[in-house]
Amino acid sequence: MPSSAPDPLRSPSPTPKQLFKLFIPSALGILVFFVPISMDGRRTILLDHLVTGLRALMGSGVTFYALAVILAGAIYPLWTQRWRTSHTETVLTMFKIIGAIVAIIAVTGWGPAALFAPDMLPFLFDKLVISVGLIVPMGAIFLALLINYGLMEGVGVLCQPLMRPIWRTPGRSAIDAVASFVGSYSIGLLITNRVYLAGRYSAREAAIIATGFSTVSATFMIIVAKTLNLMSMWNLYFWLTLLITFIVTAISVRLPPLAMMDDQKEDAETDVPQGQRLQQAWRESLGAAERAPRLGDSVMTNLREGMLMTMSILPSILSVGLLGLLLAKYTPVFEWVGMIFYPLIALFGIDEAHQLSQAVASGLAEMFLPALLMTDASLPARFTAGVVSVSSVLFFSASIPCILSTRIPLSVGRIVMIWLIRTLLSLALAIPAGLMVAAIVD
Repeated sequence: MPSSAPDPLRSPSPTPKQLFKLFIPSALGILVFFVPISMDGRRTILLDHLVTGLRALMGSGVTFYALAVILAGAIYPLWTQRWRTSHTETVLTMFKIIGAIVAIIAVTGWGPAALFAPDMLPFLFDKLVISVGLIVPMGAIFLALLINYGLMEGVGVLCQPLMRPIWRTPGRSAIDAVASFVGSYSIGLLITNRVYLAGRYSAREAAIIATGFSTVSATFMIIVAKTLNLMSMWNLYFWLTLLITFIVTAISVRLPPLAMMDDQKEDAETDVPQGQRLQQAWRESLGAAERAPRLGDSVMTNLREGMLMTMSILPSILSVGLLGLLLAKYTPVFEWVGMIFYPLIALFGIDEAHQLSQAVASGLAEMFLPALLMTDASLPARFTAGVVSVSSVLFFSASIPCILSTRIPLSVGRIVMIWLIRTLLSLALAIPAGLMVAAIVD
C-alpha cells in the first residue's frame, strides 16, 4: 500500500496570501530601484524621482533637517554610551562630533572663507549630505520590499552553485552578498559576523565576504551616480558595477592575504540535492514570504533602521569628507598614493589620468570622494570613478571601522592591502567598461 506521507522534495502548494506576499512587494521593489521612468523631462528610477520630489516639498527646511540628523548622530553614541565600547567607537564618535561642528559652520556661515569655496563645504553639504540624508531612510523603506519578502532567499539558493567554485565561500553566503549589495554593508557585516561566530564560516570565508561583498548599497550608488551625472545610464552603471565588484572578489580571494587565512570551521554546509534547486529556491522564497512581517511593520522597522544609519553616517561623511577634500586640495597626500595607480590608468589613455589616480586614492578615506573630485571629468573617467568607489569596498569613514568592530580576524594592515589589490583590479576592469559605455552613448 503506497505511503501517504508528504514528499519533502515536492514544492508546497502556495496559498494566495503567500503568492501575494512574495510577488507584490518584490515587484514593487524592483520597480522602485531598477525601472527608469520619465518625469518632468528626467528619466531615472522611481526612488530618485521620489527623493527629488521630497526635497522640493521640504524647500529650505531640508538644510535644518540635515543639521538635526547630524546633531542627533553626534549625540547618540554619547547618550547610549556606545563610544565607550571600543577604541574604534571612540574614534568614530570624535569624528561625529567634529562633523556636528562642521555642520553648524556650514549652516550658519561662520568659519574660514576657504571652507566656503564652491567646491568645499557648500558642495559637500548640498550635493552629498542632504542627498544621503534623504535617500537612505527613504531607500531603507523600499529595500524592505526587496529583502524581506522572499526574493533574496530565492536568489541566494539559485546562486549557491556559483559561490564555492568562483568565490570560495559556501552557498549560504549568497544571501550575505545580496543583502550587502542590495541592503547595506552594515546589514551584510552583521549577518557575516553572526554566522562566523556560530562556526558556519571559516575565518577566510568571513573575511572574503566582509571585504568582497559588503560594499555600499544600491541607495548609496544612486548618490554616486547623481553626483557623477550617470543617472541617465543607471542600469548600465549598476549592473556593470555589480559585475566588476564580484569579478574583483573572485580574483582577490586567490591572492594573499585572503588566500593565506585559516579555512577551518565547525559546521559544513549541506548541498541542495541535484535537480532540486529550483524547487528549493521556491520553497525558501515561499517560507520567507510566510514568515515576513506585515508590510506596515516592515516599513516602520526599516525606516527606524534607516534613520539610525543616517544619523551614524552623516556626521562621519561630513567630517571625513571635508578632511579628504582639504587634503586633496591643499596637500599632496592623495597625489602620492595615486602614483601607485597612475601607470595603469595612463596605459588606457584616459585624458584625466592624473586627476583620476588622485581621486581613486582618496576613496580609502571616504568612498564618495572619488565622485566629488571627478564631477567635471569626461564620461569614461566619471564612470570609472563611480565604479571603483563602490567595487574597492573598503574606506575608513565607515566600512573599515565596521569590519574592525566584528570578531573577523582582519587587521588594519591586511585591510589596506586588500583595498590596494581591489582598487588596482577594479581600475583594470572599470576603465574599459567606461570607454565602452562612452562609445555606446556617443
